[in-house]
Amino acid sequence: MDLDAFKVSLAGDSPPAGVAGTLAALWHLAKGEWDAAHALAQAADDADGAWVHAHLHRVEGDPSNAGYWYRRAGRSRSHAPLDVEWDEIASALLRAQAHAAP
Repeated sequence: MDLDAFKVSLAGDSPPAGVAGTLAALWHLAKGEWDAAHALAQAADDADGAWVHAHLHRVEGDPSNAGYWYRRAGRSRSHAPLDVEWDEIASALLRAQAHAAP
């Protein structure tokens, strides 16, 4: 799945089948479901989860908490517009998922 197809899936009622928790978190965020997105990001105890978690706290308007999660993700704090960063994260996670598929 590419970014365009992932965005098309936002017209549906649930994330596309087979997407990882962090991608599902981004999907829920795009649908305005911050709490659901946060729960999924928090459950992902890895660098990708921390990256999504950082983005969520930027969306929330909590730069200090976002900074903590960027450090946990091993990434620099983003200053990109939120929609641009969402695209960047989603694209990276989609590529990783595609490479991990058998």
